Formats: sequence, C-alpha cells, structure tokens
Amino acid sequence: MKGLSYGLVLALQFLTRIPMPVSVPWEKTVLKGALKSFSLVGFILGILVIAIYVFIGGWLPAWFTALMLLSVWTALTGGLHLDGLMDVADAAGSNAPVEKKLAIMKDPQVGSFAMLTAIFYLLWKLALLYGLLTANAMDVQLAAGMFVLIPACSRYLAILLLRTTPTVKRKGLAYTWQEHLSTADVLFGVIPIVVIAVFVPQAWLLLVGYGLFFFLLRRWFLNKFKGINGDMLGTAIEGGELWGLVMVYLFILFVTG
Repeated sequence: MKGLSYGLVLALQFLTRIPMPVSVPWEKTVLKGALKSFSLVGFILGILVIAIYVFIGGWLPAWFTALMLLSVWTALTGGLHLDGLMDVADAAGSNAPVEKKLAIMKDPQVGSFAMLTAIFYLLWKLALLYGLLTANAMDVQLAAGMFVLIPACSRYLAILLLRTTPTVKRKGLAYTWQEHLSTADVLFGVIPIVVIAVFVPQAWLLLVGYGLFFFLLRRWFLNKFKGINGDMLGTAIEGGELWGLVMVYLFILFVTG
C-alpha cells in the first residue's frame, strides 16, 4: 500500500502541476506504484475539468466556457506533454536521420514545426470542446463519462508504449520507467479505465478507437525514430486527448444525434 500511495503522489508530481508538497522516495516500489497510477491521474484530471464546467458552464457563453476548460486542462499539466509534442514535431518535420532527430528534440530552441503544431493542436482542441458544449443532442451524462475516459486512456497509452516499444537510448527517464514496468503493472493500471467504462454506455467504442490509435502511433514512432523517449510519451498523451475528443464528438454527432 505504501508503494501505491507514494506512487500516486509521484505520478501526480510527474504528470501534473497539482500542488503535492510531499517528498516521496525514488525507489522501485514507488516507481512501480507511479506507473500503475498513470490512468488514475488522468481520471483525476478529467474530474477536475468537469468540475470547472459544472461551476461555470451554466452562466457563461459556450465559447468562453470552452476556452476556460482548455486553459484549465492545459494549466493542470503545465504544458509538460505539449512541450514533448512540440519537440517531436520539430524532429519529425526535419526529415533528418534518426540521430539528428533525437538531437533536435533536445535542442531548447523552438522551431516553426513546433509552433505550428502547438497552435493547430490547441485550436482543434478548443473547437472540439466548443462542439461538444453546443451539440443539441448531447447526453450530458454520457459525454461526461466519456470525457473522463479521455485523459485516463491517453495516459495509459504511455504505459502501453513503455511496455511494448524499445526506447531510443538505454538511458534517460523513459528507460528508467521502462525498467521498472511489468506486465502485472500494465494490467493493474487499466483497472480505473475498466471501472469507468462499466458505467459509461458505448464506452467500448472509445476503447476500440484508442486501440487503433495506439497501433498507428507506435508504428509511426518506430518508423520515424526506431523507438520512444520521454518526448514521445508526451506526444502520445497529447495526441490521445485530441483523438479522444474527436471520437466523442463524432459519437455524439452521428450516433446519438
């Protein structure tokens, strides 16, 4: 239990900017507990964003509410994963050899591919949030349940990548996480997603969609970079969130509409 409780704190410290003034030991049981907690952290983030919507959604214009939700959502992670997405965009856009791409990821300078990716990524996220808020046929409970699954599944993608995909180098934080991750940890980490999905009608459609996204993203990482690193895990999280919003919006629009 100590490893799980400390692990959740470490996962919150690592994946979010939620204040956690607790010092946890950097040891095997805690690291494994943190890996098991990735999807649970996503669940917490989803609940916090929905809580903001409940508080402001009824008396503010939809466009302002969407912008507020996006701002809170981004602030909760401090843009940490967005930074990884931008680094990967610069590297992929360079069309350079793999070693050069990895060097570009480490460069603190921000290139044009990174800026364009961040701008369009946030615009798409904002547009989808606005679309969900203004969907005439939206089932609020269904949309809320699926929305909670989005950050949880997106963070679980990082766990799946760590377990199934080699790191580009045998060093760094991603490699350290990977060394401590077992199949049992992967199975334990999916429990929060399964629990939520039980209470969300048609959630299996979302999970199937995430399975497809994982397959395509993993294949792209291997083709472009021959493996993964921390920036690519951040890319998987951000990409997973956008993918999830697209799936929920299309489901609300065409299935329940």
